[in-house]
Amino acid sequence: MIHYSLICDKQHPFDAWFRSAAAYDEQQGRGAVSCPACGSAHVEKALMAPAVARSGSGKIVVSNQPINDAQIRAALRAMRDKVVSEAENVGDKFAQEARNIHYDDAPARGIYGQASREEVADLIEEGIEFMPLPDLPDDHN
Repeated sequence: MIHYSLICDKQHPFDAWFRSAAAYDEQQGRGAVSCPACGSAHVEKALMAPAVARSGSGKIVVSNQPINDAQIRAALRAMRDKVVSEAENVGDKFAQEARNIHYDDAPARGIYGQASREEVADLIEEGIEFMPLPDLPDDHN
């Protein structure tokens, strides 16, 4: 048996069990998989990811739970907010400051700011690790 988190074209999430992955593919291919909320046969597998958390004993606990777009946006926003609250905004000097930190010409610390495409390409070429902060759709409303 295999368990899938599914979602219809009207964004109704639901779960279903199938004898095998091939059984799901066959049933879905002939339109036999439908949303229990609206009856739509336009169904796809939903994004599933393990939820990892530490238990009181410090052990890692994993469970497969579907995640929806709102949860992903909330996690990205929380990550970005944490960086912004704990790092220094170096503005348009990001590339130079990242380079200074990488080559030990400045103290190691968290920074964020802006960089041009050319500056980003140069940082990558130099092997300087960085990560862009997510730009979320809600930010432009």
